[in-house]
Amino acid sequence: MEDHEAGAGAPEVGVSRGSPTPSGQANPSTGRYGRQVQPWSGNGQAGDTSHDHKGQNGSHQNGKPKKRRKRRRGRKVFARDETRPLAAGASVPAANEAPAARPPQPAAYAPPPSAPPRPGQGARTPPPLQELPVFAALDLGTNNCRLLVAVPTRHGQFRVIDAFSRIVRLGEGLTANGRLGDAAMDRAVEALKICGDKLRNRKVRKARLIATEACRTAANGVEFLERVEREAGLKLEIIDRQTEARLAVSGCGSLVERDTQGVVLFDIGGGSSEIALIDLTGQRSPRLANHIVSWTSLPVGVVSLAERFGGRTVTREIFGAMVEDVAMRLRAFDGRDRLSHLLASPKFHLLGTSGTVTTLAGVHLDLERYDRRRVDGLWMDRDSVDRMVEKLVGWDFQQRVANPCIGADRADLVLAGCAILEAIRAVWPSERLRVADRGLREGILSELMADDGVWRRGRA
Repeated sequence: MEDHEAGAGAPEVGVSRGSPTPSGQANPSTGRYGRQVQPWSGNGQAGDTSHDHKGQNGSHQNGKPKKRRKRRRGRKVFARDETRPLAAGASVPAANEAPAARPPQPAAYAPPPSAPPRPGQGARTPPPLQELPVFAALDLGTNNCRLLVAVPTRHGQFRVIDAFSRIVRLGEGLTANGRLGDAAMDRAVEALKICGDKLRNRKVRKARLIATEACRTAANGVEFLERVEREAGLKLEIIDRQTEARLAVSGCGSLVERDTQGVVLFDIGGGSSEIALIDLTGQRSPRLANHIVSWTSLPVGVVSLAERFGGRTVTREIFGAMVEDVAMRLRAFDGRDRLSHLLASPKFHLLGTSGTVTTLAGVHLDLERYDRRRVDGLWMDRDSVDRMVEKLVGWDFQQRVANPCIGADRADLVLAGCAILEAIRAVWPSERLRVADRGLREGILSELMADDGVWRRGRA
């Protein structure tokens, strides 16, 4: 099952389209062929799979030295500036491409051209990709398993060099049983084995591997993570809800423009939904998370809500009941009025990071295939969101399956997500919603790199 948030167009389900992996032979540390897997907790290192593009110029005809020099020079520039595609088609435009006429895209995914040299200094040549420190972030949620591997570039930015995303539905049946099911755990472990191989095949300086709501609430959550450590060689930490909310905010910082005064950021997950109120009327800090004035984590997400109310056949009455269920939980949130003085301001907006809002954006754009580059950073006005929700509520299950931005994997979950979105919009009405195809992983990477000091040292 493919998670379209990684972008469409992967050569096969769950396979990264990042940097090439080493050819053919198994690495003993990966645990293939029955060998024991060594646990990987985020600070270990393994074999380096970085690729040197130098020396791949090919042979040229004799007697044409100028032509040969030009080709070599071109190849060097190409090798340095080319950005490889992300997992499942989330590609990075090359540094010398002209920007498209669309909202500013996340710096983390679109490194701009190098800054001009300061007076009295020569132009600094960026180090080759394979010499940059590598950081990784893994997020095992109720619905998805996602991995990002990246290197720092300009200050506050990074370039993704490998990624993986798969819908595993780890929380399937959790609402009814209070435990993770065997089939769900099997799916998650298989996805995590792929992530483990990717991590061991790189010299990762620092990484953070997290698990969220499903493992937080399941009676056998800790037992499952012990199995993950044995079989996949990965040691995951279960983070609390406040940390989850903060990381979601950190991952979306570059989508909040300088003149913004207030934002309600929400992350509709599989088993929980995090909401953070951000007040930017004072002096702005480099870290958006420093401006959180109130937050909550609702113990309801698309998987848990769909399992309680049904996801395949959703009448308007059922949809209304789902909205009211979430609204009741929001009424118990004491800090929900902390941005009431900004709700009428044109510089206030909602910012959504989840499969729900990216799906709505894809349907809104009438995409024939999900395209992260067009979705991430998209602005939708109130009327557009209203129309898309109304359209989805009016579709039956097969119509939702047939839409390329929904598909069979999300058709039974998308209306539950829309219900959570509608409850949020009722509490914090806004004329604008910005769509983010990013979240916890990007927040983890940003914090790891900042804490490591790679940008302060000017190494990237």
